[in-house]
Amino acid sequence: MAEKPRQIHEYVPGKQATLAHMIAHPSADLCRQIGVEDTGAIGLMTITPGEGAIIAADAADKNGNIKLEFVDRFTGCLVFTGDVASVESALEAAVRALEEILGFAPAPLTRT
Repeated sequence: MAEKPRQIHEYVPGKQATLAHMIAHPSADLCRQIGVEDTGAIGLMTITPGEGAIIAADAADKNGNIKLEFVDRFTGCLVFTGDVASVESALEAAVRALEEILGFAPAPLTRT
């Protein structure tokens, strides 16, 4: 039996926003399953180092009419909700703040 080569994947945190995604018009079931308010859009971000999530949350909150649903400084996860325009604006502001103020590598804004 031939041996399969093993690959080792390492997580090396850098100064980057790795995800900046908006779920426009999520279903009520999805909102219920993840425990967020049933609203027009959900904004999701992943940031390394994790403390950057606090700064991104501040920038997003100051820019858009959003509700911060979850901020985790250990994993760098940020979740917020609001209407589509507010969530999009908040994502843009958070990514811009991380890039311009802290020199983070930005994530492309994606949408479903």
